Amino acid sequence: MSRFFINTSQIKSHLKDPLYRNSYFLMANTAVTSALGFAFWIVVARFYNDADVGLASTIITCMGLLVTLSSFGFDIAFIRFLNKSEKPAEFINSGLTITGLTALFVAFVFVMGVGLWSPALSFLKSDPIFASAFIVFTIFLTLSSILDYIFIAKRRAGFVLTKNTIISLLKITLPFIFVSFFRSFGIVSSLGTATALIVIVFLLFFLPRVQNAYKLRIKTDLHIVREVWRYSAGNYLANIFTVATTFILLNLIIHQSSAEEAAYFYIVWMITGLLFIIPGAISQSLFAEGSHFEDKLDANVKRAYKLTFMLLIPAIIVLLLAGKWLLLAFGAGYSENGVSLLRFLALSGVFIGVNSVYYTVLRVRSRIRELIAIIAFTTIATLAGSYFLMHTTGIVGIGYIWFAVQGAISIYVLSKMKKLKLN
Repeated sequence: MSRFFINTSQIKSHLKDPLYRNSYFLMANTAVTSALGFAFWIVVARFYNDADVGLASTIITCMGLLVTLSSFGFDIAFIRFLNKSEKPAEFINSGLTITGLTALFVAFVFVMGVGLWSPALSFLKSDPIFASAFIVFTIFLTLSSILDYIFIAKRRAGFVLTKNTIISLLKITLPFIFVSFFRSFGIVSSLGTATALIVIVFLLFFLPRVQNAYKLRIKTDLHIVREVWRYSAGNYLANIFTVATTFILLNLIIHQSSAEEAAYFYIVWMITGLLFIIPGAISQSLFAEGSHFEDKLDANVKRAYKLTFMLLIPAIIVLLLAGKWLLLAFGAGYSENGVSLLRFLALSGVFIGVNSVYYTVLRVRSRIRELIAIIAFTTIATLAGSYFLMHTTGIVGIGYIWFAVQGAISIYVLSKMKKLKLN
């Protein structure tokens, strides 16, 4: 009996640690939203053909790229500086205002030049309803992303889980309504409509619970912008490289093969994303803790690596064993064409676990040039290798290249970590 109480006490102590608690909330956020995302895409796959799914996944990935472009560095800056800001409410409002206006601009530019950026999506420009909805949805997806970073910065990642779970539940019900009217854009409308409704609620009612005396205002403080940009410009560029990789890969697949192949790739990428949430969530929590207590970075890095691989290795094994059947839930074509790609991406999770923590160390120590160089190499090597290999191997060639590139970076990271003094 005493042993039981000791273990319970240890568990409670473990969960009170902000590094672990927020890591688990962030992992739970992505695990829940990914599971509900599977349900969403399974529903979509039953009501839409493979070509529609391929086009919709390309649009959604494109919107993700525009969200990253619109962040203007405030995502990383909130985690790094919000807890130290003398005027946190003004900091938050400036971030929301600038990112919202930037999202409006970049989405408009994308729609006007869609024939140049992504010819397969030219139908967006020809329909005023699609074009307007695309712009509005991009704005709300941007605000949703920024809200997540504010909650993480305030060490209240539970709100991230709550918000995104509600969005995921709501969007599952909408494809039934939109399928008859919008075809492939109905998938996008389901995500955009759900996000817009819930973001409004969280901006008005939940954000004031996290930040004392907060009131939503349209406001820009140029001093804040200058301070943010000095630190975040490099992180901003690194994030653009990261998100652009998926968007360009999808367009390469559509151009070299078909929209169906793009659908297979996107679903596999989404499934393996379940693995990548583990190092990603732990690294985000580590960044928040490192920004609060930089003197404890060494100890926190060791704990982050330990937790990462304790969770990651079993998850990789499960995905390798069950991946084929997960893909069958979407249809036979997804399993036949995606299982080999899934295996290579899953195995790369070991390397990503090594690399993600190191990227966080670079952010905390403001070694942004090195971070940009690594991410740029990842993007260029992955895209160049995929372009040439896909001609002969199909989409599995992306898996070969991704595995090789992440492995090469891990060798570099391990050599650097031995020499790096964290304190």
